[in-house]
Amino acid sequence: MPMILNEEQNMLKDTAKNFCANNAPIGQLRKLRDEDNADGFDRDTWASMVELGWAGIPFPEEHGGLAFGYKGLGVVTEETGRTLAPSPLYATVWVAGTAVNIGGSDVQKSELLPRIAAGELLMTLALEESHRHSPYGITMTAVASGDGYTLDGRKTFVLDGHVADKLIVAARTSGASGDRDGITLFIVDRTAAGVEVTRTRMVDSRNAANIAFNGVSVAGESILGVKDNGADVLDPTLDIARIGIASEMLGSLQECFERTIEYLKERKQFGVPIGSFQALKHRAADMFCEVELSKSCVLEALTALDEQRDGEEIAKLASLTKAKVGETYHLVSREGIQMHGGIGMTDEFDIGFFIKRAAVSEQTFGDVNFHRNRYGELEGY
Repeated sequence: MPMILNEEQNMLKDTAKNFCANNAPIGQLRKLRDEDNADGFDRDTWASMVELGWAGIPFPEEHGGLAFGYKGLGVVTEETGRTLAPSPLYATVWVAGTAVNIGGSDVQKSELLPRIAAGELLMTLALEESHRHSPYGITMTAVASGDGYTLDGRKTFVLDGHVADKLIVAARTSGASGDRDGITLFIVDRTAAGVEVTRTRMVDSRNAANIAFNGVSVAGESILGVKDNGADVLDPTLDIARIGIASEMLGSLQECFERTIEYLKERKQFGVPIGSFQALKHRAADMFCEVELSKSCVLEALTALDEQRDGEEIAKLASLTKAKVGETYHLVSREGIQMHGGIGMTDEFDIGFFIKRAAVSEQTFGDVNFHRNRYGELEGY
């Protein structure tokens, strides 16, 4: 498969760009933040996204999806990143929907995926238990009880945790924290007895929550995948999710870069545009090169997903892409603030939203250091 977009994917990208610019601009995020909206996203806008088919792009047709691939979903997500559009697309489709598609039984897929594609169900993954990404650092317990299990523990940084209808919860059924074996995934209703959800106000206004599980009873058939082997579902799900967040970050950093270049052309000092100053030209050229490299990384990773390459290669590409795009977003967002000067630090200018989103996105499912280290380990170092 060539590492370029075909005609249909380009049409989808153009449609997404127009939709986000007109229906979900940065002003919408600002309004939701200022009003302290209870959901953190606009449900009418999400319904329109669903009507366009975005919620079903990667899923099989037999389960209500479009089977259009992750490259198709990637170009849509890139455009949502440009406007920082708040929606359940990432947590529900990229993360939870992927987990169900990979590890779900036929019954689970038939029940959940069509509802996700139709916009009737919001889901998320409850994984993290500390301030740092640690996929196997699970201490939350799931103890056998009759025909089911009892869950006890706490999760943090659960994306869309306070609006999700169902949670995919990683709990330990055997082994110790840090062990790959012994992790089991459970599908749990957010409103189940013993589930306590506390919404957190993120600096970038992205939805997240802390969730406590106090003696939560779940049935045996709520297991996603195989008992003690949840990592077999978790690993590929996280790699796809990392490529997904990198797609969103790519859109954000491109928008941030383009806004900064426009400002360099407009802002004048000593009677000339500041973009004519050689020092700023060099810094802009450095950013341009990093942006182009990031584009190639994301496109190659999305292509690998659609070609269904082996898991190890996708894992390497996921870590390479997340690290590179995170590094570039960090650079571009900070340079954007610097080049805008003092006004860039004010809430009046939208450029400040990008540096805030960069700070959170960089940490989502592993920061630059995590993925550099992981890539080295995958390469045998």
